[in-house]
Amino acid sequence: MPPWVSFLPSVNASLNGAATVLLIVGYVFIRNGKVAAHKRTMLSAFGVSMAFLVCYVVYHSYAGSKSYPGSGTSRAVYLTILVSHVVLAATVPWLAMATIYRGLKGDWERHRKIAKVTYPIWLYVSVTGVIIYIMLYHGPAAF
Repeated sequence: MPPWVSFLPSVNASLNGAATVLLIVGYVFIRNGKVAAHKRTMLSAFGVSMAFLVCYVVYHSYAGSKSYPGSGTSRAVYLTILVSHVVLAATVPWLAMATIYRGLKGDWERHRKIAKVTYPIWLYVSVTGVIIYIMLYHGPAAF
């Protein structure tokens, strides 16, 4: 495995953290009527999330999977978060693309309708991605 691959979990957590911040900022922008800022911010969130996806695939193609080092309650919590994260993460690219497409088309009614589904799922996946990184790479002692 090339040495640079070992940095990818930290890069991935940083990208998830950045996506979280961008999603929240984008939400605040639209709630305050700043449509252009919302658009730029949400497109940036999508770009950061897609960069995460590329880094994630590259990392796991080299390193495979990593087992959780803890046991007992912390392991049960980790697995619960992981399963919900993985299931919902599979939907994010598709939901985000549909939401972005409708927004770029100016189909505001349908954009708002799907955004109400996309946003909480995307935000949850971004936040839990950071939590999973902390639990997996910094051990159960981090909690």
